[in-house]
Amino acid sequence: MNPSSEKVALEFFEMGSEQRLSIILHLNEKPWTISLLAKELDATVTEVHRNFMRLRKAGFVAKDSEGIYLLTTLGKHICTQIPTHSFILENKNYFQNHNFDGLPQKFVRRLGDLSNSKLIKGYVKVSETWKKIYSNAEEYIKNILVEVTYSSDIMEILYNKLKKNVSAHSIFSDTAVIPEERKISLAKYNFKKYLEKDLLQRKMKKDIKVALILNEKESGISFSEIGKQVDISTMFYSSDPEFHEWCLDYFQYCWEGASSFQENKLKE
Repeated sequence: MNPSSEKVALEFFEMGSEQRLSIILHLNEKPWTISLLAKELDATVTEVHRNFMRLRKAGFVAKDSEGIYLLTTLGKHICTQIPTHSFILENKNYFQNHNFDGLPQKFVRRLGDLSNSKLIKGYVKVSETWKKIYSNAEEYIKNILVEVTYSSDIMEILYNKLKKNVSAHSIFSDTAVIPEERKISLAKYNFKKYLEKDLLQRKMKKDIKVALILNEKESGISFSEIGKQVDISTMFYSSDPEFHEWCLDYFQYCWEGASSFQENKLKE
């Protein structure tokens, strides 16, 4: 074990206590005295004092001149990492078959932002949630698509939103499969008009690993199955602001790296 690995292992060891972790999380909300936090945790002062001393020695907490304990920079940093671990652990069964391959590390490090979400299972329920996000849009709709539906209900919703000047930006996978009714839908709703007005904008991208949909308040995201394509039978959904910010940032990242839309690449 090299010196840096040994230090990290020791820090994880200090965190390997439910009460010490609870102390750090409480201090992340506000400073505490030992006696008040012992009462809050329903523990003895002696027990909590011992764990405070261990955390202080490890550099996670400090005590001010009035005897009140607060987090150090290291302690605050640890708290920023906990939501990511919690997100993975809470969805442990899901992530045994799904992964983050293809996601830039800067987004992997922010996965904790997705914690406050609901895992939706089943094609029907996922489709209903997509329709809900479309229907609730008042400013914009943004998509990253691996499969494209041109069902009449989806097209009707999109058409009505475009008429109200709600913009729609879509990134298509260059291997996206398009249903036969696409041409009929395009003609029926005259989407060409909205393309010319830039209300409807499209791009393409290779190797899409994540499917995404969002309006200005809600978001949904589907990850890839291990060794397979994006699993659109499941989706994490949320209206949480941090979840939405992650999704919006990821969409913008993909949009900037996507190429121009090429009709001849679409497969029927």
